[in-house]
Amino acid sequence: MDKKRGEQSVVFDNPPVITSTALIGGPMEGNGLLSVYFDKVMEDNIGEMTSWEKCESYMLEWVITTAAQKVQISSTQIDYILAGDLLNQLMATHFAMRSIGRPFLGLYGACSTLAESLLLGAMILDGGFGKTIVAAVSSHHDAAERQYRFPTELGVQRPPMAQWTVTGAGAAILSTIGAGPKITAATIGRVIDAGIQDTNAMGPAMAPAAADTLWHHFQDFSRQPSYYDMIYSGDLGSVGKTLLIQLLDEKGISLAGNYEDCGCMIYKAEQDPHAGASGCASSALVLCGQLYKLLLTGQLRRILLVGTGSLHSPTSYQQKETIPGIAHAVAIEV
Repeated sequence: MDKKRGEQSVVFDNPPVITSTALIGGPMEGNGLLSVYFDKVMEDNIGEMTSWEKCESYMLEWVITTAAQKVQISSTQIDYILAGDLLNQLMATHFAMRSIGRPFLGLYGACSTLAESLLLGAMILDGGFGKTIVAAVSSHHDAAERQYRFPTELGVQRPPMAQWTVTGAGAAILSTIGAGPKITAATIGRVIDAGIQDTNAMGPAMAPAAADTLWHHFQDFSRQPSYYDMIYSGDLGSVGKTLLIQLLDEKGISLAGNYEDCGCMIYKAEQDPHAGASGCASSALVLCGQLYKLLLTGQLRRILLVGTGSLHSPTSYQQKETIPGIAHAVAIEV
């Protein structure tokens, strides 16, 4: 049977099950809106490590191990790990994988990496190439700020549209057997460049890619937004979220009533994240925590996660390039 749908979408004949998740966060995340969903909240942003990067590696290793322990599987039962982060050469992920020692595929889709890992994991399992996969991502505020913007010691003032990179990590166990919500379909995004150069405007830079992916998803599957209980974008923040709604309105698609952005679901207003959260862990904390629990209890039955990524680098910014965006959509159903 042909699994392809339209130009960019696929459907899974044997949809994999998300049997377990785990998430960890820093103190700011633990004091935010998702406080009751964390498996662990660190006391500070370094976690007794000697660098922020080592702390991020620790977080990623911890969620992978914890998610596996929840369903009582050993590391030897994991066929593949699909994981990534925001740092150069996937530094946090690669160093975390040293101690886990399982077959590993490193992924970089910026903040869309969780959705990318879920859809690729679903393809692998649906194709019969394994039985158990871990999809995992991490990000760290201080490590990312130092790499992409300014040394944190400078205390540079952030503009209102800037977002706060999440310190945290999330992991999901995908399996061909077991109970839990299933990944039923996916839409692979295209790189869309809206011509934005300001790295503080990541939400507006990613919103056109999210709009493009959503439009193709609805066209490829002949669905309306109302098919889903909720649609979640990864980390557009308040500015990008508003822009996405406007872009889809222009295409005759209304997200009114069943759309939210994960970047707007992590911090409280008094924590002053400006336009909201960003980072690989933005969608990971929301999906692996709150959304997974709502799916397990039946309060949500169909959701569409649209992971969004800003594909710039320090080098591209220094060379005055514009910011390409990407978005991947993953349908998860009970």
